[in-house]
Amino acid sequence: MKTICLCFQVHQPFRLKRYRFFDIGNDHYYYDDYTNERIMHQVASKCYLLANGLMLKLLKEHEGNLRISFSLSGMAVEQFRLYAPEVLSSFKTLADTGLVEFLAEPYSHSLVSLKDEEIFRAQVKAHADLMEELFGMRPQVFNNTELIYFDRIGELIAEMGFSTLITEGTLQVLQGRSPNNLYFNRKNPRLNVLLRNAELSEDIIHWFGNSQRPADPLSATKFIYRIIEPENPDEVVNLFLDYETFGEHQGRRGGIFDFLNIFTAEALKHPCIKFSTPSEVAEILLPEASIKAPQPISRSDKGKDVSTWLGNEMQLEAIDKLYALWPTISRCTNSQILKDWSYLQCCDHFFYMSNSFFTPAEVDFCHNPYKTPYEAFINYMNVLSDFTLRLNADVSEDKIRKSQEKPTTLISKEELTLSEMRRN
Repeated sequence: MKTICLCFQVHQPFRLKRYRFFDIGNDHYYYDDYTNERIMHQVASKCYLLANGLMLKLLKEHEGNLRISFSLSGMAVEQFRLYAPEVLSSFKTLADTGLVEFLAEPYSHSLVSLKDEEIFRAQVKAHADLMEELFGMRPQVFNNTELIYFDRIGELIAEMGFSTLITEGTLQVLQGRSPNNLYFNRKNPRLNVLLRNAELSEDIIHWFGNSQRPADPLSATKFIYRIIEPENPDEVVNLFLDYETFGEHQGRRGGIFDFLNIFTAEALKHPCIKFSTPSEVAEILLPEASIKAPQPISRSDKGKDVSTWLGNEMQLEAIDKLYALWPTISRCTNSQILKDWSYLQCCDHFFYMSNSFFTPAEVDFCHNPYKTPYEAFINYMNVLSDFTLRLNADVSEDKIRKSQEKPTTLISKEELTLSEMRRN
């Protein structure tokens, strides 16, 4: 029996507005509300609502035989609440079927796992709390931002109580093995590791409907055959896709929804195929071997590393200055500053600074608001400069306020003591 594990990533960042040097110290609001709302409405109408409607239909039609999972970033959920509450309601309707699993990830869809373990733990917990609040189930499976993984992350996640983690099936970790088996973390064997089948996933994400596809046009029938081909005896095929693939990146007129409809129906006709959630896969399969990843891997670019976000000096300077603020942030209680801190960690800001992705198609694909990576860097650093000023001022004011309160308390105690002595 071959299992298909169908997982979808749902994410939208809070994009920054044009923020110039002269705005520093004068303007403390950083977000392009118009663009964020416009893009959310666009993606909601083209993708989220249509795809969720189709998923609900398929789950009901297949009477419990279809299982799917989602990883919703905290940034996406906050934008649903602001701009498209009907989308959030549709995800809750899917959750009510009992056939959908929601995964945990860092709340801000951030790169924090590469920078600080304390903040990483806090973000993962915050996201798990959010999923439990929204859908009534606490995640048991973890998906790091963009499937970033190395041995220590797996160890941390196991310590936090997660049973399973999903990452990329890269050549570095596979070492000649298949991605279509269950593995385990080499530092903590209790953590199961599922590997994304990159080839099959990318066939849908990037090549569906593309006339330049190296092979014949992708059809649901051909796709299923590639999964069940006789010479492939492996047990699980993990398809991890950006949900925006359906209707947004791949247009409805191109037949992407028809593909999903036919694929699930035809797959379930085969007696040797079933669909499972990641946690179900971990329960029914035995791990094949350990996975070794001493250096960070991801699902991004040909290198499958983290250079997409940390591959040039601008990106490194920006992220170092951001996380250098943590000691001060840890003393801050201002809710707006803490919210800005969360939004500024989103990995998209660093992606926009990459000098590897500035083809017109790629800019349109990710709704990149900048013309050049340098423009993205300058804009972000201007915002970060103002944010730093606000943070330092707020923490200093709080410290002064507490220091002023302390003598007052001491004086009142001394006066009370003197009054008692006089009475005696």
